[in-house]
Amino acid sequence: MDYLPRPDDTRFLLHEVLDAGPQWRALPAFAEVDDALADQVLEEAGKFVAEAIAPLNRTGDEVGCRFEAGAVTAPPGFRAAYQAFWQAGWPALSADQAHGGQGLPAVLEAVLYEWLSAANQGFTMAPGLLHGAYECLKHHGSPELKDRYLARLASGEWLATMCLTEAHAGSDLGLVRTRAVPQADGALRVSGSKMFISGGEHDLSDNIVHLVLCRVPDAPPGPKGLSLALVPKVLPNGQRNAVSCERIEEKMGLHGSPTCVMRFEDATGWLIGEPGRGLAAMFVMMNAARLHVALQGIGILDAAWQKASAYAAERRQMRAPGATGPEPSPIAEHPAIARILDTQRAWIDGARLLAYRTGLRLDLARHAEDPKTRAASQRWCALATPVLKAACTQQGFEGASACLQVFGGHGYVREWGIEQHVRDVRVAMIYEGTNEIQAIDLLVRKVLPDAGADFSAMLLELRDELDASREADADAQRRLAQLRYLATSVALAAKAQPRLAYEVADDFLRVTALALLAWAWARIEASAADDTRWTQPAAAFRRWVLPEFDMRLTMVKQAAQAVAQSAAA
Repeated sequence: MDYLPRPDDTRFLLHEVLDAGPQWRALPAFAEVDDALADQVLEEAGKFVAEAIAPLNRTGDEVGCRFEAGAVTAPPGFRAAYQAFWQAGWPALSADQAHGGQGLPAVLEAVLYEWLSAANQGFTMAPGLLHGAYECLKHHGSPELKDRYLARLASGEWLATMCLTEAHAGSDLGLVRTRAVPQADGALRVSGSKMFISGGEHDLSDNIVHLVLCRVPDAPPGPKGLSLALVPKVLPNGQRNAVSCERIEEKMGLHGSPTCVMRFEDATGWLIGEPGRGLAAMFVMMNAARLHVALQGIGILDAAWQKASAYAAERRQMRAPGATGPEPSPIAEHPAIARILDTQRAWIDGARLLAYRTGLRLDLARHAEDPKTRAASQRWCALATPVLKAACTQQGFEGASACLQVFGGHGYVREWGIEQHVRDVRVAMIYEGTNEIQAIDLLVRKVLPDAGADFSAMLLELRDELDASREADADAQRRLAQLRYLATSVALAAKAQPRLAYEVADDFLRVTALALLAWAWARIEASAADDTRWTQPAAAFRRWVLPEFDMRLTMVKQAAQAVAQSAAA
């Protein structure tokens, strides 16, 4: 079965739980975007994804991309689908109207890309970097570059890449060697090799805009010496630039997306931003990409859950406990299967709410007139993004594997399509900064420098959105308070033993994710009344997911206490 978006679930979370409409309508940029318009956009997005993108998923996996003499051909149907995608205006959903965009809230774009990822992640990798490239160029590009490229990136007519990694560097971008030599006419000559470049070469669009980390002459070593260059596949005069694809990787999954080794040989490019400020310019792109990767984890887990749930409702095996009559029961009635399905549903719904809140906060951070609102929204985005990227992709993989278990032996063969989800989603734990790097970013770079002050302020904001008279809200408040105290304890212990923070970062991120999910489910339950659609996964969250909070909390707490005791001895 193909993935089917469910706009009703999304509408409930956006309107009933987050009350998103009044928040974005308070922003001048979205004052005219009423709930009816947003709902219509989501309805049409769901139809397009279901009818044009989801049916290509299996072909993309089984046929894959073809590489021949430097050229990459997308799987059958992909080019036509992408042309329809950009011509319908979907890439331009949240781009500024001044650049040909539709000027809609970023949270609606987040929903679109969640559905696209669920339906066909191989296809979605191609436009997945467009918004980040657009934002990067909008904020840091010269007027000439904006005039030449911004509208075509906003519309999706031309696709983009993010060229960071080199074979010897991996995640250590300070080791990047690609060179960029300034020319008399203001251009650059860019030379070097990049690897793991998603969509580095393909036939989906007529041009590809590469954003390349590089070094100008006399740049200092390390990250501070990095600059960012825009290097197009096709130059403004219509000639092919000196950019070539040497090969595409044979991957575990995502066969519909070409992962390329790219070579730049005195290729013509232009500087984005200031020399030596390349990471700052690219960071705009990376943050947007990390939220989209979190949405990939959520979306693919939802696709796996849909398959497993439908199979469990039809497949009959033995009699479930308490069943009457001689007929075998649907396996959905067996407790072990029900636990798997309800647990994944709990993760999907809770994580989805947190991702939508983040998309909404992106809008507030960019457009709110009140400086305090902008600052609080930016704080949420900075702290929540690494948590969501890591937790959602880990659960995307582990949950898809659990959904495969529902099929028994049938899940291990291609016929049912569930094994593709497991293969496709695994890479999301690796790229855009591995999950371990996300954990270090959260704890070492964002929590410890101010001894947890910003982190505590974020948690207090969440606490104040809850009503302690409700049991689920009070429980979530208690866990948020425990997390605040934990952050303070780790900050104090890390002063005595800096290695501690790196050792416990993964567990600290995980306990943070679970506390945020507790907040999310308290908010959902407060709006859901007695609707079993929501109360059933809420019960599963409390029973099967939330107990991990205490385990992770204890692990980090004991590590911090051991350091404190050692320092006092």
